This record gives sequence, C-alpha cells and structure tokens, in this order.
Amino acid sequence: MTNETLNIWTHLLPFWFFMWRFVSTLRVTDVLNDSYSWPLLVYMGASCVYPLASSCAHTFSSMSRNARHICYFLDYGAVNLFSLDSALQLERLVRLPLGKYFIRPGEMSQVAGNPWFGGWPSSARASLLPVFLEVQKPRLCKMLRVLAFAYPYTWDSLPIFSRLFLFPGESAQNEATLYHQKHMAVTLLASFLYSAHLPERLAPGRFDYIGHSHQLFHVCVILATHMQMEAILLDKTLRREWLLAHSRPLLFSQIAGAILLCLIFSLSNIIYFSAALYRIPEPELHKKET
Repeated sequence: MTNETLNIWTHLLPFWFFMWRFVSTLRVTDVLNDSYSWPLLVYMGASCVYPLASSCAHTFSSMSRNARHICYFLDYGAVNLFSLDSALQLERLVRLPLGKYFIRPGEMSQVAGNPWFGGWPSSARASLLPVFLEVQKPRLCKMLRVLAFAYPYTWDSLPIFSRLFLFPGESAQNEATLYHQKHMAVTLLASFLYSAHLPERLAPGRFDYIGHSHQLFHVCVILATHMQMEAILLDKTLRREWLLAHSRPLLFSQIAGAILLCLIFSLSNIIYFSAALYRIPEPELHKKET
C-alpha cells in the first residue's frame, strides 16, 4: 500500500467503464456509412486511452527516475490526444457563430491548424518541460503543469461556453445543458484540488494513502469526462436534425489528418525530452536533489 495504489485504480476501473460505453456505441453505429458519428467514436476512443495511460504511468513510474518521467510523458501525450478529440467532437455538436473561428468543415488546414494553435503541441511541451525544473524552480514547474492542462481545456470548451452563455437559443438548449454545466463545475473542482494540494496540506501525514489531492483530482477528472460524454451522447441524438441541416459532417481524411498531426507532434516531444533525460549526467541530478 502506497500513495500511488488508489491512483492506479481510480483510473483503471473507469477505463473499463468507458470501454464498455465505447463498445456499446460501436454496436449500434454504422461505422462505415454514418460519418455523423465519426467524431463521437474518436472522442470515446480517446476517453478510454487517457485513463489507461494514467493508470500505467502510476503503476510503472516507480521503476526508476527516468521511467517515472517517461511514463508521465506518455500520460501527458494521451491527455493531448483527448484534448484534440474533444475539440473535434464539441465543435461538431455546437455549430454556433463562434464555431467558424474554431474548426471549419471542408478545410483540412482549419481542422488541423486550429487545435494546433489551440494548444496541444504547446501543452505537450509545457507539460514535459517541468521535469527539468522540478528542483531549481518548483513553483514555475507547478504553474507550467497547471497551464498545460488549463489552456487546451479552455480552448476546447469555447464552443460550449458560447452556447451556454452567449447564444442560449432554443437550438442550443436541451437536456444535455445540465450535464455540460456539471462537467464545467467538476472540472473547476479538479483544477482547484490539483493546484491547492488539499486536504493533505491541512493535515500532513493523514492522507498519504487515501484521500489526498491527486486521488480526488483523478475522481473529479473521471466524473467530468463522464458528464461530458453523457452530454455529448444526448446532444448527438437531440440535435441531429438541426446539426445536419446547418453543417456538413467532417470527412474521414480531416479527422484522421488532425489525429495524425497530433500524434506526430506529441511523440516528437516525448522522444526529444526522453532523450534529454539520458543526456543529463546522473551525479549532477543527485547533487542538485540533495
């Protein structure tokens, strides 16, 4: 029993739940012909990838110092992929005036370019770079990690913010609205817990195994993803006619191209920073840490 034990299970068990939802959706979807559902399937697949990557990172990170860093590099890469797939799906379901500045169907450069500008390659670097600043500048390290997650989340959520607060018309409001609101509230709570290190800051030593901030952060993130997924599934059904009348489905080449670019950028960052770990002399690391 360590402080990582429940961190493993708080993402491994939800992985199987999201896999069940993904497979259930696949069984009732005409994957080859229903292009309207492609962004949803991609999003649900990414919702399975990031909890599994996180669980593996918490499981194997204790093998060595470099293994710890590389495990979390891969974890952050999975989060970047989820960020992109969320952007594709959320904008697809909104189609409000802000959408034309986010992703414009029919233009591959927009599909690949806007999420790129929105932050997943930059967030990859921002989340990997703190490894080299942990000892020298811990506060800057923490700020970079928080921004690496907050920036792409804010970008991805702009269409939802515009739908809920700027253009609350009949075509935008339905039963999914409450789920979107709950998703935002739980996400803010997760950010607060991750940043504030509560409750262990108030009672050092009492939450080492159960109830520390990172475990609560995991639970909130999973709940937020669950709320988001439920909202998206409702939107997909309830707003289908309106969306099909006001937009064109994304092409397979557009979706695949955006995902491929995301993988290239993320893997390039992971390889670059992983190689940098082995270029740092080991004795210097020990000296700085002591």
